[in-house]
Amino acid sequence: MQILFLEAFCGGSHRAFAEGLQRHSRHTIELVTLPDRFWKWRMRGAALAMAPRLPPLERFDLIMATNLMSMADLKALLAPQSLPTVVYFHENQLTYPVASGDRRDVHFGFTDITTALAADEIWFNSHSHRDAFVAALPAFIRQMPDARPHWITAAIEGRASVLYPGCEFPAYSPPDASPAAPEPPPLIIWNHRWEFDKNPEAFFETLYTLAGQGRAFEVAVLGECFQDQPKCFLAARERLGERIVHFGFAAAKDDYHRWLQRGHVVVSTALQENFGLAVVEAVRMGCLPLLPQRLSYPEIIPGRFHDLCLYTDPSDLTARLGHILDHRHAFQKETAGLMAAMGQYAWKVRIAEFDARLAAAAAAPPRAPLASPR
Repeated sequence: MQILFLEAFCGGSHRAFAEGLQRHSRHTIELVTLPDRFWKWRMRGAALAMAPRLPPLERFDLIMATNLMSMADLKALLAPQSLPTVVYFHENQLTYPVASGDRRDVHFGFTDITTALAADEIWFNSHSHRDAFVAALPAFIRQMPDARPHWITAAIEGRASVLYPGCEFPAYSPPDASPAAPEPPPLIIWNHRWEFDKNPEAFFETLYTLAGQGRAFEVAVLGECFQDQPKCFLAARERLGERIVHFGFAAAKDDYHRWLQRGHVVVSTALQENFGLAVVEAVRMGCLPLLPQRLSYPEIIPGRFHDLCLYTDPSDLTARLGHILDHRHAFQKETAGLMAAMGQYAWKVRIAEFDARLAAAAAAPPRAPLASPR
């Protein structure tokens, strides 16, 4: 098949997903993209920017887009031409946490809603993401002063499904170690975006506590910073000093993967996580994960590892991380099992389901127009 893929925020995990799908699919996928900046303007204006740039639609069997572009606007601009459409939700603006001092702009939530309603198929990147979005719809609609379209919850829920993304994994090679050299302290990995929804303050407070207890460790602060460095990162660089062995985004993939392979444990303190690509990558490279017992993490980590890897609150995280630092060699069997389990998210495994679902979406009969129940 010939598929037109529209990515209005082409960077980070969005770029990795689009290019991974294009590279591994048996279908021919043509990308039309915009740079990964000004996300609010992308949600409201990407369809206007993209519509004049699209290649002739008669060449394609399907349009696929992510939800940082309004599918409803795009369809209106392309009328009367019609192709089957799929929207992939990496995140959403109904459940995304709001930074302290900010207020939620409901217009972006409405863009997600109309995008979902306009698409022929709605795919989410995890069950927890899908369930959270659907669960948030009734309360979101109740904010309207009147003419509340309560019917949309059933309309979206009935067509919303889950399709885990694929990941690119390099071949694993254990870090070089000289038999004569002293073993370095255990290395803690932070490889998330430097933004409030990943709750870096909680991560650094845990490290301050462990440092105050005299625990030996080093930390590699990876991940991408899209704006000014949050104050807690600057404070951590000063307070943790030589314990920080890397500080900043590793732009070269090989460098990034080498840091992950050197790591012993990867920690998340996230307030929001709809899949967890950074964690999956780190675990596949040999890091033992310590993750909140919520969000998508209980879903992506096999149940037999939950007691080891999922914590309940900050004090539980501190205690678990301290134990792992003190007994890093005691978890080699569990780490190997987790590394193997993450293989299920490799593109070479995931692509068969994507290709089948894309073919089915292209061949499906036209969907009946939406109508609210009387």
